[in-house]
Amino acid sequence: MTKPRIYTMSFASVYPLYITKAERKDRTKEEVDQIIYWLTGYNEAGLKKQIDTNIDFETFFNEAPKLNPDRSLIKGVICGVRVEEIEEPLMQEIRYLDKLIDELAKGKKMEKILRS
Repeated sequence: MTKPRIYTMSFASVYPLYITKAERKDRTKEEVDQIIYWLTGYNEAGLKKQIDTNIDFETFFNEAPKLNPDRSLIKGVICGVRVEEIEEPLMQEIRYLDKLIDELAKGKKMEKILRS
């Protein structure tokens, strides 16, 4: 069975799309970064390194310093699928990130997005 295409896509190629989506709704790159830091445990230097080395999504999540245990609180639908029902772990991590970026673009407050 072949891997879903998203697994082999470069994180660096999708990252600017996250920023563009947020900025269209008057949100910032810093807020996108804050979401990524919260979800994955990367810091500014770690995220920059992952982007600069052009790693794929699979590696991005496999090398994440500390996936946030509160990510299981992320609920809802993304791409027509409930994120809490996705069985494949890597796909669920990717969709968690998509869901958080969607919430940012929809104007939710950061405290709610970060499940604080």
